[in-house]
Amino acid sequence: MKTTNTRTVTERNFEETVKSGIVFLDFWASWCGPCRAFAPIFEAAAARHPDIVFGKIDTEAEPHLSAAFGIQSIPTLMILRDGILLGVQPGMVPREALDELAAQVRALDMDKVRAQHQATEAKRSAQPKTRRFASERPPA
Repeated sequence: MKTTNTRTVTERNFEETVKSGIVFLDFWASWCGPCRAFAPIFEAAAARHPDIVFGKIDTEAEPHLSAAFGIQSIPTLMILRDGILLGVQPGMVPREALDELAAQVRALDMDKVRAQHQATEAKRSAQPKTRRFASERPPA
């Protein structure tokens, strides 16, 4: 039986998976050649960084998650810490870059990140809701 250092992330376990700690998510599909090439790099990074959760989201099985995050190409790497989205990188990420990203995310001052995130969210919620299409009804 093949052992793995990654976990399967679904719509059902997504919130629990990302709510605390550092999480690297790989959006992938079985038919995607670059995804298959990236898989062993991602798996090896998971083995080198046991303090980080490495999750895999199958875009075919979890289309709602892919849509929610606007995933348009695969593979796509998404990085979160304590439930806050820090970055999204489409395409294959080399081993060295994954290691550097892990070091950068560990070194973040999360108090500053949280404050910036809260300010951004407050600004976003204060903006009026806009319609994308003339046929859309305004919010009630």
